[in-house]
Amino acid sequence: MNINTDIFKIESNNVLPSRGKLLISEPFLRDDMFGRSVILLIDYTSDGSMGLIMNKQAPILLNEVFKEFKYLEDIPVYNGGPLSTDTLFYLHTIPNIEGSLPVRKGLYMNGDFDVIKKYILQGNPIKGCIRFFLGYSGWGFEQLNDEIRQNTWIIGKSDIAGIMSEKIDGMWKKSLEMLGSKYETWSRFPQIPSLN
Repeated sequence: MNINTDIFKIESNNVLPSRGKLLISEPFLRDDMFGRSVILLIDYTSDGSMGLIMNKQAPILLNEVFKEFKYLEDIPVYNGGPLSTDTLFYLHTIPNIEGSLPVRKGLYMNGDFDVIKKYILQGNPIKGCIRFFLGYSGWGFEQLNDEIRQNTWIIGKSDIAGIMSEKIDGMWKKSLEMLGSKYETWSRFPQIPSLN
């Protein structure tokens, strides 16, 4: 019986990165911040790239930061990345907020925070509509391209429901599974093979 050992070879899926796509870390990346991470690309230009890690929760709630939210349902904050970790970023599905950056159809980043606060305080839904992040992930233009060529990142598909979901357990595995059988096999690899 022949065993196909190519399934253990980590290789790119040859999809080009662009705004609104996902970066999925390769299975063996041993890094506290980026290991088993799923990053939404907010921008990808010749000047560099910016993304938000979607599946790492920060040890703080937004309710602890803004006293107006103290008595509301817990609002989680996520680790967006290692840069500007004292800055709040937010993704939302609310159209026509002044200053917001369109990431893809129906999904925006930032914008007038007073409008966001008013939206929340009026009792509008937060889950599935707004996600908050401390910090972001960034790369110089060639830096990200080099990491993709080295197969550190696989470009994934994104949908707004998945991006805006607070169900982050299993997001990395599910993102790989959406790419087909070879990547689904990778999703079952232990991060540190020697501990298997």
